Amino acid sequence: MGVHFDAVRISGILGEEVAYRLMAFTDFQAGPIVRELTRDRNFYFLLPPGTAAAHRWPAPARALTRSDGGAAFIGIPAIDGLTWPLGWRSRPTEEDPFVEAGLLHQMVTRAVE
Repeated sequence: MGVHFDAVRISGILGEEVAYRLMAFTDFQAGPIVRELTRDRNFYFLLPPGTAAAHRWPAPARALTRSDGGAAFIGIPAIDGLTWPLGWRSRPTEEDPFVEAGLLHQMVTRAVE
């Protein structure tokens, strides 16, 4: 983490809710959101490197950064084709290569209140 992107992980229904809120707010131009279709059904919101640590993420959201002292590996699905159990909830684009950290923080905070 932190070399190419930071990530915020949110599991299950809350992850889906935050993803939907973010996508609706951005007119479905949210930037890259990866969803895992097994186990905890995690959602990974991919942020610019070094930006996740600038926010205090409310539980159960978890920032995955290089600065947290640990190592985290996130599978990234292929842009085209099947890479089950991973898929895109929102794909990266040239215009939106990352999810905007401040906006995601607002959406997460509202969802957990």
